[in-house]
Amino acid sequence: MNALRIGNFSGFYGDRSDALREMLTGGEVDVLTGDYLAELTMLILARDRLKDPGAGYARTFPRQLEVCLGLAHERGVKIVTNAGGLNPAGLAAAIRQSADRLGIPAKVAHVEGDDLTATHPGALAAHAYLGGFGIAGCLRAGADIVVTGRVTDAALVTGPAAAHFGWQPGEYDRLAGAVVAGHVLECGTQATGGNYAFFQEGDVRRPGFPLAEIHADGSSVITKHPGTGGLVDIGTVTAQLLYETGGGRYAGPDVTARLDTVRLGQDGPDRVRIAGVRGEAPPPDLKVGVNRLGGFRNEVVFVLTGLDIEAKAELVRAQLTDALAKSPPAEVRWELVRTDRADADTEETASALLRLVVRDPDERVVGRALSGAAVELALASYPGFHVLSPPGKGSPYGVFEDVAVPHGAVDHVAVLHDGRRVPVPPPQETRPLEAVPEPVLPDPLPPGPTRRAPLGLVAGARSGDKGGSANVGVWARTEEAWRWLAHELTAERFRQLIPESRDLPVTRHLLPNLRAVNFVVEGILGAGVAAQARFDPQAKALGEWLRSRHVDIPEALL
Repeated sequence: MNALRIGNFSGFYGDRSDALREMLTGGEVDVLTGDYLAELTMLILARDRLKDPGAGYARTFPRQLEVCLGLAHERGVKIVTNAGGLNPAGLAAAIRQSADRLGIPAKVAHVEGDDLTATHPGALAAHAYLGGFGIAGCLRAGADIVVTGRVTDAALVTGPAAAHFGWQPGEYDRLAGAVVAGHVLECGTQATGGNYAFFQEGDVRRPGFPLAEIHADGSSVITKHPGTGGLVDIGTVTAQLLYETGGGRYAGPDVTARLDTVRLGQDGPDRVRIAGVRGEAPPPDLKVGVNRLGGFRNEVVFVLTGLDIEAKAELVRAQLTDALAKSPPAEVRWELVRTDRADADTEETASALLRLVVRDPDERVVGRALSGAAVELALASYPGFHVLSPPGKGSPYGVFEDVAVPHGAVDHVAVLHDGRRVPVPPPQETRPLEAVPEPVLPDPLPPGPTRRAPLGLVAGARSGDKGGSANVGVWARTEEAWRWLAHELTAERFRQLIPESRDLPVTRHLLPNLRAVNFVVEGILGAGVAAQARFDPQAKALGEWLRSRHVDIPEALL
């Protein structure tokens, strides 16, 4: 059986609007997938639904699809997307109306069962991460377009692959191979040079979207359409494989993929082969993402220019502390960012930023009370007083947590294009998730001279968020660099290089096949991205900060 070519046209809610047309016209493809959901997106859609019960899906997708629906129909390309968000039935209905208006006979199906909000009192949204067999059921029944809510990102690929090749639950190695391919595709251009540590090695001004040629045994080749920008090599694929993962076991609702078995090989220009992936029975529970309203926050950024930066910061801090003393916010956070230089030749480079963030359950405490106090200092504080923008009202923020429920607690249903409802049974076999045995370390490099230099000269990194935790995947590009990295970058060394992590649990996972170490830092993001607990709330640049830190590197590697 020929390979199934599955492409991606969206990695997040807000991705390039013309990507769907680009993927339809740029080369051969059988299925196109669009990933719109993230933890923060679910909160945004939940707030939309509070205003309008008919909302709750990615509103950009119907517009994006309408101009390409005829083209997809002509080319026989199936479209699978989680743009349904909190209201997949509503999005499916909107697509049918659009297709009828255009006179295009598109068969639209959707997947239900992920919404558990009613069983989580006080939650704005609580959704289980479903697997790919609901999608597969829709496609096997003849659907042209399948809309889902909260499925795992990789399910957008495993579902079409299972439908095409006839895979059944329990074919773990094949399913795991598709999960790995799906994980590479899910973030769109992050697999083709976007956000890549070694971005200067290719033209990444407008990277093309990725696609996977998936084979019946679960192996795949990651590539992109000819002539599109960016690059696909072992480094770009490795970076995406490490993104938002942890140890050697990558759990999902259909299968646990063994990331420690993944083998990558360059298969030609812009072609990377993924093979050897092993799979195991999934865990007995499903992950449920729960979003709640955490309270209200406000922010003011003061600009401090020229001399006496520390004293100016201390003055305005004392003034605002006194002004807010009658009703102090529950949480007050000050950060002085020293962007200033001595004897600067522009005012901007002579300035530092003092950031104040406040939070409280009561909107009034962080709203007018703060903005009024800050504005009243305009003529009564440090010399050169001004702020980046006027403070406004307090804004709501969310908190995220993930909990677990048994597979049987979810009614996973494929709603076919003709209205029939087909239940998707839970897995018959499960396996509790546990860490893989610690791999054997490679032999260390022989002793030799070293040079103090940035870690990023010999290693790439990519980081991201998972609830309140963050992961930082670091990989070496040569076997010699791996031998050094595996011994040098321990969990303790990571804590030294990233001071924010010193009092937090840090777990290191070794992935020798990828020449990589993956760190999970628990709690560094507080209550998740929506809570905006730190300067980089999704830890997107945490890996680049790590790469910029100076360590003693063997001169033989430089």
